[in-house]
Amino acid sequence: MNFIRSGFYAALGTGARLLAALVVVKLVASSAGPEGVGRLGQFMSLMSVLAVFAGGGISSGVVKYVAEYRDDSARLSRLLAAALWYALLASCVIGAGTLVLSRQIATWLMGDAGYASLVRVLAVAQLGIAVVNYMLAVINGFMDVRRLALIQVTGSILAMLAALWLSRWLHLYGALLALVLGQSLWLLVAFPACWRSPYFRRGMLRMRFDREMTGRLATFSTMTLTSALVPPLANIAVRDHLAQRFGWEQVGYWQAVSRVSDAYLLFLVTAITIHYLPKLASTKDKASLLAEFRQAYRTLLPTVAAIAAMVYLLREPITRLLFSVDFTAGANDLYAPQLLGDVFKIASFILAYLMLAKSMTRLFIVSEIVFAATYFLLVCAFTSAFGVIGAMYAFATNYALYLAFNVVVVRRYLGGLRP
Repeated sequence: MNFIRSGFYAALGTGARLLAALVVVKLVASSAGPEGVGRLGQFMSLMSVLAVFAGGGISSGVVKYVAEYRDDSARLSRLLAAALWYALLASCVIGAGTLVLSRQIATWLMGDAGYASLVRVLAVAQLGIAVVNYMLAVINGFMDVRRLALIQVTGSILAMLAALWLSRWLHLYGALLALVLGQSLWLLVAFPACWRSPYFRRGMLRMRFDREMTGRLATFSTMTLTSALVPPLANIAVRDHLAQRFGWEQVGYWQAVSRVSDAYLLFLVTAITIHYLPKLASTKDKASLLAEFRQAYRTLLPTVAAIAAMVYLLREPITRLLFSVDFTAGANDLYAPQLLGDVFKIASFILAYLMLAKSMTRLFIVSEIVFAATYFLLVCAFTSAFGVIGAMYAFATNYALYLAFNVVVVRRYLGGLRP
């Protein structure tokens, strides 16, 4: 399946996920204002970390190796049995740890121990989230993008209905609770969809420890967990810095612009993940890799630049629509550097996926940590000089540096391959 068709189905699934997320943001913005949106960002960072930890961080590894072993039934069965064992064990460990520390986590992130019960619900949900992640990774590895889109659209509809009902009943707490339950509701769709797929085998639901396959998955687990953990922690540190320096209302404006950015970039990042990760994993020669990169840049860079320009021109009505009129005065001036940074981000991600696809574990981990640290340091420096907008300047500068780094990595890797 070519990139255009893959992108179409990815856009359908991503659009549904995006709409579900924006419904929650809108509900929080309407009921709790900028401060509520700032706290929502903290809770979503926690969810994004735990969602990856729940499956042991092996989703990218499952995608890569399913794409490689899809024609080797023996190795594929070993891989999937080891992957399910790994994912469920990790979800139990993470869930138990989150339960024990729920009160401390709520106080640290939300500034209110009253949210501890919400953290406990999130801890219990980790098992279901791990199974969903496993099934989605298997489907993605087989490049069954239509089935993947069906699960995402239907699961997102269920999540939106839960958000509307719970927020009306429990207000801000209910909207946050819906974020947790919405992820678990995906299991009601993912399981029957996977069961009815032409490549499904009952052995995919067996668990077994396999030293070789577990070792391969652990390599990806290390990279994925680093990628999932480090950026949210950096964002948490940035929010804390902005809150201490400028107050939670300003954090809400920063969070609002960041959420708009994340929303439309989700389409492009998902397309890269669904199409290019299995493609790059199964591509061995230099000419084919160069062709994949050229196609990505011809398609994605003009797309992200055009969308960023459109978002900038429509920033005021977008802010009013997605949040409320109270956000426009504080958020409008923050868009330009953020959107420039978005273009650098997509340009760098196209190249960065080579490190995942080719298991460049050490280099990937070091780069994630280094650029998360430089981002926070740039935020501290630029906000001191320019105010809240300095956080956006830091975002753009950091991704420009990350793009330059990935250009060097890809050139060195391709230089070592045969033509």
